[in-house]
Order: sequence, then C-alpha cells, then structure tokens
Amino acid sequence: MTQTLEVNGIELWAYHGCLAEEAIIGGRYRIDVRFRVEMDKAAATDKLEHAIDYVHVVEVVRAQMAIRSELIEAVAHRTVSALVANFDQAEAITLRLTKFSPPVNGPLESSVVEWTWARP
Repeated sequence: MTQTLEVNGIELWAYHGCLAEEAIIGGRYRIDVRFRVEMDKAAATDKLEHAIDYVHVVEVVRAQMAIRSELIEAVAHRTVSALVANFDQAEAITLRLTKFSPPVNGPLESSVVEWTWARP
C-alpha cells in the first residue's frame, strides 16, 4: 500500500517569464511537491535512507528553478523529471508551482501550474 508525503511551501525568487524585465527583476515562487510512495520500510526501520529526504527534494527544486525558462509549464515539467530521476521509489509525483504577481494588465494574485507524473 502506498502513502502520501508532501513537501510544501518551498519559496524562492526566480527569473522565469516571457518578458525581458522578468529575467532581470525576477519574482516570487512557491513549489509544493506530493509523492505517492511506499513508506512501510521507512516507518519500520526509522532510517532516512529508506525515506524521501526533504533536504534533497528542496535541493532538486532549487536547482531546476535556477534554470531560466519563459514558461512555468517548462519549469514544472523539468522539475518533475528531475524529481523522478532522483527518487526512484516514488510511484507518482505531483508538483504545484505558483508564480506570484505575474505581470499582466491588472491585478492578478498568482498563476499556477500543476504537473503530475505516475509510474506506468
């Protein structure tokens, strides 16, 4: 049986967007990651090597967010792919990427991309 593990609220400043100004000014982002994963071994052994390491999740997300893209869809896809490559025990991964205050003609709190991968 699989369980759910979430690493939520990874907040950082990044430089994604279609406008040239976004590459210079940047903006605030939040990333939430949900793993569907078998956790029985981690629970039984109480050992980090049998679990999803939150520190490593944050490192992977930060590394991918540091690579500039015009579209947050591209960032989300690339980040999920990197998480899949780093956490082979995951049965499914869902990433929610929030871009706060995207530059549009008028008030807009945020735009969000949610990207899900599941093992075939």
